[in-house]
This record gives sequence, C-alpha cells and structure tokens, in this order.
Amino acid sequence: MSDNILEVRNLTKFFKTSRGTLHAVDHINFSVERGKTLGIVGESGCGKSTTGYCLMRLIEPTSGEIIFNGEDISKKSNREMKKYRQQMQIVFQDPFSSLNPNKTILQAISEPIRVHKILTDEHAIEARVLELMETVGLAERLINSYPHELDGGRRQRVGIARALALNPEFIVCDEPVSALDVSIQAQILNLMKKLQKERGLTYIFITHDLSVVNHFSDDIAVMYLGQIVEKAPAEELFENPLHPYTKALLSAIPYPKVDKKKERILLKGEISSPIDPKDVCRFQRRCYCEQAEGCLAKCSPELREVSPGHFVACHCI
Repeated sequence: MSDNILEVRNLTKFFKTSRGTLHAVDHINFSVERGKTLGIVGESGCGKSTTGYCLMRLIEPTSGEIIFNGEDISKKSNREMKKYRQQMQIVFQDPFSSLNPNKTILQAISEPIRVHKILTDEHAIEARVLELMETVGLAERLINSYPHELDGGRRQRVGIARALALNPEFIVCDEPVSALDVSIQAQILNLMKKLQKERGLTYIFITHDLSVVNHFSDDIAVMYLGQIVEKAPAEELFENPLHPYTKALLSAIPYPKVDKKKERILLKGEISSPIDPKDVCRFQRRCYCEQAEGCLAKCSPELREVSPGHFVACHCI
C-alpha cells in the first residue's frame, strides 16, 4: 500500500459568474502521507475551503483527479461514493450551523451510523454514541441536549464525534477552531492530536492562522488566488520561506517578545482578479521583489521542487 493516502492531480474548480469564469481552485497538485497532517493556509477567498469540499465531493470539481487509497474518486457516482464516506469525513468551521438545531446530540452523532447501517439495534446505537461522546470529552448528561444548549467548544466536540462515528481514516478539518475562543481552541486541537495518535488518522487542516498550523501540521501548503505557491515541511517553511507571499504571511504572526522588534512585510498593490485570470504570476502586482516587474511578461510559474520536499512557484527563485 502506498505511503500516500491521498494524491491530488491538477484539481480545478471553476464557477460561472455574470462577469466570467471564477477560478476558485486552479490546477493544484499535492499528496498527503498516511497518518500525517497537511495544513493548507492562505487569505480568505484563496480557495482553501473549496479545495476541501472538492476532496469530499461536497462540491463537484471541474476537472482533475482525486486519488484516495489508490482509486480515483473524482468521477464516482453518489452511490459509489457511499462506501468512501465511511473512510473520509469532514469537520466544518461553524459548529452551530453544521448541526441540525432540531436534533439532539444523540440524533446528530447517530445519524451517520443509521444512514450507513453500521448498527441497527437502538441500544447498541446509543451505547456507541455514549462511547463517542466519552472519546471527545462530552458528558453523558448532554446526550439529549440540543445544539443551542451547548457552548461552541462542546458543539465542535459533537461535530468531531459525528465525524468519528464511522471510524474514518481521513478527515478534512475546515477551520475547525476559528469560531472558538482561544482557550477552547487549544482544547480542541489537543483533542484532535490525541485522536490522530490513537487512531492513526490523516488530516487536511485548513486554516488562516499560521501560528496554529505550525504546531498542528507536518507539511504546509500556502495558497494564493486558487493556486499553491509554496509547499514544504512545517519546520522548513517557517525557518526558510521562499515565496514572497509566504514571507509576508509569516511576518504577520504576532510576536510575543516586546524587547525584540520583528520586521513586518506590508503588501501593497492591487489584488489580481480570480475571474478569467491571465496566464501570468497572480502575485506580481503585490510582489516586492526587485525582479517583480520582469515577471509580468512571463507565464504563470509552475510549482517546482527547489530542495528535498520544498516546492515553490516563483520566477524569482
């Protein structure tokens, strides 16, 4: 069996608009090693969540291949995808809107078990739900509560329990802590790390918080306007960022030591439109490199390996 649980090849997702074709995800390529975490970071609107939804087939990709456990699932029918739903799940960003307000915690967590007919006996289903609640740190007394009766942290624990109900191998985490208080964020991240270690889970962790992704991910992919501009092991990316956009993102991370000043890179210039973009570097108008002017006449840079495991898409490197 391959070390990679997931391989993405030329994945694209375009949306038709009144102004033209919006390139939300534009021919991206990456792989995720089994049992590891790939963090995907970037500004709002860069396509990172759309990428996650395409991987789960919650949004149909325009083209490309999604190789999961050696099989291309990008063109599987809904009926064929049902068996893959047991192996791959998603935890959504907003734990309130992702839960049905009319269903109790018991009903919410047991729904995938019932849909996939993993268990049919009501007592066995309830026992399984209680087991999952204990796994994610939810008190048994909350089993008949409704989402509005819980705080954000508990609601997200319900979402995680629901994702674990089918014993998946792979979970897409779409900004799972961005809607939570900082103290609760740490609890949820520690829980997810613990579950990964115990169950051998593979994560794609989508976020805009670089300080979080550094501690949570094995590898990090940086997206800009629908494209991956840099991908490297987490430690390598933070110690040796190569793309100008990555450097600017890292410079924006709050630095706790007041006695040491950290140079902030402020991006200027107009953001390129993702609607019918030209075949040029999409970061060129905001780039601060000395060679940036010359990049305007060149085609869009390809993601290439510049050192072992470190990929970057930039004409200046």
